[in-house]
Amino acid sequence: MIHLSLADAAALVADVLTNVGFSPDHVRTLTHTIVAGERDGCTSHGLYRTLVCAHSLRVGKVDGHAVPQVHDQAPAIVRVDAKGGYSLLAFEAGLPHLIDKARSNGIAAMAINHCVHFSALWPEVEQLTDAGLVGLACNPSHAWVAPNGGRVPLLGTNPFAFGWPRQGQPPYVFDFATSAIARGEIELRRRAGESIPPDCAIDADGNATTDPQAVVDGGAMLTFGGHKGSALSTMIELIAGPLIGDLTSLESLHHDAGAGGSPYHGELILALDPTRFTSGDTAAHAARADALLDAFAPSGARLPSQRRYAARVKSVAEGVSIPVQLHAELLALRDDPAARVVPG
Repeated sequence: MIHLSLADAAALVADVLTNVGFSPDHVRTLTHTIVAGERDGCTSHGLYRTLVCAHSLRVGKVDGHAVPQVHDQAPAIVRVDAKGGYSLLAFEAGLPHLIDKARSNGIAAMAINHCVHFSALWPEVEQLTDAGLVGLACNPSHAWVAPNGGRVPLLGTNPFAFGWPRQGQPPYVFDFATSAIARGEIELRRRAGESIPPDCAIDADGNATTDPQAVVDGGAMLTFGGHKGSALSTMIELIAGPLIGDLTSLESLHHDAGAGGSPYHGELILALDPTRFTSGDTAAHAARADALLDAFAPSGARLPSQRRYAARVKSVAEGVSIPVQLHAELLALRDDPAARVVPG
């Protein structure tokens, strides 16, 4: 393992993304989210994703210089056209409008269209909880997942995230794929020569497998919770696909045409202002919510994100460690002038 301070990790990621040809604004937003994933112990969404971003740019599946365009779609809806760029810069462009609309109307939605997506959703919902808002976010991906009872991948990993603001302590946040395992986790285990847990995937013949290579070679991932995860995943396909005029996971995979780029689709974000749902007693209701959440630990339960928050504190103080192989790949991309993709 190679040890890096967070500052060194950010510099390395930014240097790689700059060298391969992303614009300064995309470098900034991508670096923030990639390093946040590594900082919080989410290695499947950490520095490894720098390689994914570079590959997507190299195969022409993301515009590294796209400038998002914001549209005031309706009193409670803002739409952002990512123009084929990564979703993060589009989210940044639309966020102030989403917050203003949520505070004006009590509830608001942001639809991000024509975006490429690779990242976790919790960095986005945390920005909503920082503003005192309740947040939800979801998006399709590539069709890697078979519906419950099926053998053909029709659904995406289709993550769903929720954030609840809390006073004086980290927000209550969960962010999970509706697949039984994250796609990035399968790739990390494949790279490391490790097996995946049982009941997460099937091979090309529909047989259960723990071999990540078999999943990649024509197999399919499974949803969590059987028919329940399958139904939630299908809901996300609909509300973050056709509802906002964007692609389903199956359409995203067809758009990729075997290039192996990150998914191309849309994203739906909802923001709710607690002060507009109650009549002057918001603080009292927030205290009741805190009482519920505070009762988890004495019962022996763990709140979602607790391990992530603990990893964050540790990483800020001590830095992070990444595999030697990954570090070498990042250095090679950083230092190779031939890695640069010229716009247009």
